[in-house]
Amino acid sequence: MHADKLTAVFNEPACAHNHAKSEGERNKGCRKALKPGAAAGGCAFDGAMIALQPIADAAHLVHGPIGCWGNAWDARNTWSSGPELYRTGFTTELGELDVIHGGEKKLYKAIKAIVDKYDPPAVFVYQTCVPAMTGDDIGAVCKYAAEKFARPVIPVDAPGFVGSKSLGNKLAGETLLDHVIGTVEPELTTPTDIVLVGEYNVAGELWQVKPLLDEIGIRILATISGDGRYREVASAHRARAAMLVCSQAMLNVGRKLQERYGIPYFEGSFYGVTDMSEALRNMARILVERGAPPEIVERAEAVIAREEAKAHQRLAPYRSRFAGKRVLLFTGGVKSWSMVAALEEAGLTIIGSSVKKSTAADKERLRQLKGDEFHQWDDLKPRDIDRMLRDAKADILLSGGRSQFVALKAKVPWLDINQERHHAYAGYDGIVTLVEEIDKTLSNPIWPQVRLPAPWA
Repeated sequence: MHADKLTAVFNEPACAHNHAKSEGERNKGCRKALKPGAAAGGCAFDGAMIALQPIADAAHLVHGPIGCWGNAWDARNTWSSGPELYRTGFTTELGELDVIHGGEKKLYKAIKAIVDKYDPPAVFVYQTCVPAMTGDDIGAVCKYAAEKFARPVIPVDAPGFVGSKSLGNKLAGETLLDHVIGTVEPELTTPTDIVLVGEYNVAGELWQVKPLLDEIGIRILATISGDGRYREVASAHRARAAMLVCSQAMLNVGRKLQERYGIPYFEGSFYGVTDMSEALRNMARILVERGAPPEIVERAEAVIAREEAKAHQRLAPYRSRFAGKRVLLFTGGVKSWSMVAALEEAGLTIIGSSVKKSTAADKERLRQLKGDEFHQWDDLKPRDIDRMLRDAKADILLSGGRSQFVALKAKVPWLDINQERHHAYAGYDGIVTLVEEIDKTLSNPIWPQVRLPAPWA
């Protein structure tokens, strides 16, 4: 990992958190040494891998010990409408002798085997901690293999020890900017082409949104990287506008698309009725400003009016059922504020939200939604989550899988809203699905039973 690249990623000009610091402290907080266990929620390699793996027709080869990437089917639940190669877990499986003698020859042989058997349009090679420390030059190997096999072989230099999962997302974005985006010209372009940045099609969420865009007349030229195809991502520089769906993760991609190719971007969310409508309006408005036919604004408003009416009608029965139900939200990033707005539309009361991965803008939006008294926190230990669940009398915890056991010990219902989930919560249909899942979880008869005193107590 080159120090100048790492420094550039830390010093993100478009990051509101970075802007809030003094000149002397601008990079200090980002570059401080990690504490032991800081990568327990995902290291830089993990962040890079999950950001790029949804490019479904490419091969993803992990250069490292078997423990870094054993089974790709257990990764982020991103769906593909076609190729399944991204689900195959390729690894060089470095052993002790490879550590002693170096793993570069083994890496080249692995690339050759993948090309010979699967013939992918591109191969992504991920650096991990062990070969990074022993000095394997994956960049040189990839360059040689690309010339030999006449296809892109792309080094993803994000070993786990350089930082957190969020940093890995940004390094993945830098990889695309350096080696992929701008290398292929699309066969067809239109005045309504957009690129979605930070949309990973978790549980098929992209497919909740795409039919509406098709109806409006907005064409998705590329997604980075949900249900992605290598050539589409490589031609993303010809889009007319970009939407950052998860702003903190790939803010650098949106900024550099604008700087290098003149593509304006905006931050938005597909979660909840209000935010979904606002995202469609912003897309249509920016595209018209860039020369798209003005009628797409009218079509967007017609779709919004129809879908909002249907969604509100479907959500209405739940408002009485959710009266007085209190939710603790333990997530981050754009979901911290968009989920609050979405859930309150369904009649739930949000008593607090984590903002660990949120930008300053995300936190400000949350403050505007809920006021200064609303509880926000950057990080909580499990015992603190347990205390908040009990003291605030929360009826349900919405979080990722790592927090589920805290909720179960506290005998509080829990629902997964992070990347491992198997239900799509984006779009107008998605918010209804989320509300249905919350209702089923809250009404599960197991909870009154587990709260009863034991027969022998």
